[in-house]
Amino acid sequence: MPKNKSHSGAGKRFRVTGSGKILREKAGKRHNLEKKSSKVTRRMTGTVELAAADVPRAKKLLGR
Repeated sequence: MPKNKSHSGAGKRFRVTGSGKILREKAGKRHNLEKKSSKVTRRMTGTVELAAADVPRAKKLLGR
């Protein structure tokens, strides 16, 4: 059985923790920051765990 290649874009977007959880960055903090309130931009910082429904697809893309 041949090996599967991991998706290079997914490798840049997701990070796998030691316990196997998949983390992602929050969306929306790249542009148009002048019109967004400080409260909103603070809320968009950091990483969060990937939704349970998206985990199987992400694992497949990461080659796990």
